[in-house]
Amino acid sequence: MKVAVIFGGSSEERDVSIASGMEVMTGLKAAGHAVIAVDTAKGVLTSEDERSLAGFEVMKKPPESQALVQAHGQSPIAMVNAVELNNVDVVFITLHGGSGEDGTFQALLEESNIPFTGSGHVGSAIAMDKDVSKRLMVAAGVPTPAWQMCIPGVKKSTENKLGFPVVVKPNAQGSTIGLTLVHDPVALPSAIDKAAQFDDEIMLEMYIDGREFTVGILDGHALSVGEIVAPSDIFDYESKYQCGGAQEIFPADIPAAKTQEIKELGVQVHRILKLGGYSRVDFRMDGDGYLWCLEANSVPGLTPTSLLPQSAKTAGIEFSELCERICLLGIKRSWSGKKDR
Repeated sequence: MKVAVIFGGSSEERDVSIASGMEVMTGLKAAGHAVIAVDTAKGVLTSEDERSLAGFEVMKKPPESQALVQAHGQSPIAMVNAVELNNVDVVFITLHGGSGEDGTFQALLEESNIPFTGSGHVGSAIAMDKDVSKRLMVAAGVPTPAWQMCIPGVKKSTENKLGFPVVVKPNAQGSTIGLTLVHDPVALPSAIDKAAQFDDEIMLEMYIDGREFTVGILDGHALSVGEIVAPSDIFDYESKYQCGGAQEIFPADIPAAKTQEIKELGVQVHRILKLGGYSRVDFRMDGDGYLWCLEANSVPGLTPTSLLPQSAKTAGIEFSELCERICLLGIKRSWSGKKDR
């Protein structure tokens, strides 16, 4: 296969995207495929550019505001119109956040009949919007923590409906960027202000005190379930992307029945949100053993410390094979769509 790996982007997760893109390139090359590296800020990379990014490390702290990253990247239309994308078998999307994950880039690729990995524009948009995702979960009977969107007088209504502690986060953001765990009413306004730096829609979500689990989904089937043991109450940016930041246990040390329950719920959420190809679904389990779905990730990280590759490896799928299968699923969906038309 000839694969164009797209990474970079102008979202707050640009660093994570570059790290994922470089890892995917290495995996696909190891599997014998021809790879074109495309950084949205620079276009097609030369061999020298690729070497300079080898071993790229995600920055230790998340960006403090959306304005800090907006200068990076071409428009999605410019990327889709790049001649390099019209001469490949599939585009491997490793753009995290922003127009690379919210369905914008996917819709343009669909319109241009260019095969690509992951979910289509509808599923991508749904998964990116946490409020919409949770509404669909509730409608389907999937347990998810109670929440409310930020409105005038939110401090009072939060105390009445959700109590404390409460998670405050941007509605359409990943990697826990802009997220704060608030323990008392005094800290709530500053947490809302922080989240508002990244989105004009803010979600307040009931905090589930308990163990955190994740499961990868590939081609509609659940991979291995893992447990995340973070050094603090939240699996935050530093814990996700810095070596030694959190303990990630695959397979999770839980009863087989609970593992199966997580897998079944993960596949159900993947389908409910109309996701395709692959995804990762995250859960919390409270002290009574009850599972709560936190969210689904339509373009989960593929960095050296990312959870999806660990979930796949424990299920017997090495990284190169994972990348290859993701590509083949993208091509398969593209051909299915053409037949439908």
